[in-house]
Amino acid sequence: MDLLQEWIAALPALIPVLTVAAVTTVLVWLVNRVATLRFAHVAEHKLPQQVAILSLIAVGIIVGILVLPITEQTKAQLLSLLGLVITAIIAFSSTTLVTNAMAGLMLRTIRSFYPGDFIRAGEHFGRVTEQGLFHTEIQTGNRDLTSIPNAFLVTHPVTVVRHSGTIIETTLSLGYDVSHHDAEELLLKAASNAGLEDAFVHILELGNFAITYRVAGFLGDTKRLVSAGTQLRRAVLDTLHDADVEVASPALMTQRRLAAGERLIPAVRLRARARRSAEATPEEIVFDKAEEAERIALLRHEQAELVKEIKALEKELADTAQPDREHLQGEIDRRRLRIDAIGTELEDEDAG
Repeated sequence: MDLLQEWIAALPALIPVLTVAAVTTVLVWLVNRVATLRFAHVAEHKLPQQVAILSLIAVGIIVGILVLPITEQTKAQLLSLLGLVITAIIAFSSTTLVTNAMAGLMLRTIRSFYPGDFIRAGEHFGRVTEQGLFHTEIQTGNRDLTSIPNAFLVTHPVTVVRHSGTIIETTLSLGYDVSHHDAEELLLKAASNAGLEDAFVHILELGNFAITYRVAGFLGDTKRLVSAGTQLRRAVLDTLHDADVEVASPALMTQRRLAAGERLIPAVRLRARARRSAEATPEEIVFDKAEEAERIALLRHEQAELVKEIKALEKELADTAQPDREHLQGEIDRRRLRIDAIGTELEDEDAG
């Protein structure tokens, strides 16, 4: 009974601490709720949301210590202890969440890749869908989502496919009975048929039984990156077979006797070729989330740029004579209409 009375007597002194805890909890819930509702489909806002929540929790802890019903000396000791704990966490965070958080901030500062970019890190390859404080999510060629710790991306080389284009290549071996002049001409034709630009052919190796060629070309539309390799290899086979060139090693052995001059070339199927050319590319299905993340990120970027342009035009409008003011006002109105359209589109995405 005496213990209960002591707790009741001490309760008024604990009201400030309880108030700080309640306010902090409500603020964290509100920030998380608003961010989830408004930016659920926007990978760009994952990191600010997480940083804001962590900052609110840290401020709540510090304010809670400051309002504790204890002496100033004890408060100073608790704050010093808190600083030591944070320092210790940072110092020994090689395998903790803090490492990934620091790596996330570092990646955010460097900005070497954005949502929608193709990246390769170690054995992982795919398109970026989300960039968070602790991990980066990519969509792989199987349409699956893979979360990569940010610390992994910081400690391993990351290859980013440039939006301006990349090189698509394949290798194959042809016998010495095929002139390298003819082989290079056919391979260049195959690269052109596959939709590649500025194609070139390298001779990689003169083997004991065959010559190894590398054919490559420039792909401007990097969104076709996955299917472009298949299209190039398919075009190489079709072009060589159409030219009556056998794509097989001279050391080939089979269980049947080949007649003199008989070639290992399948029959041409024109209907199959026409049907394949009309098919949709697999990237439309495989990277659906990455495509959406890139589209929304571009809309956000366009919206921010339009706001900057409006501010510049409004500043120019204030210093412009009357005859030219109508034109500037029209430009401002046009940009505001576009901002409203983007806002409506983003709201529809959030609602969906």
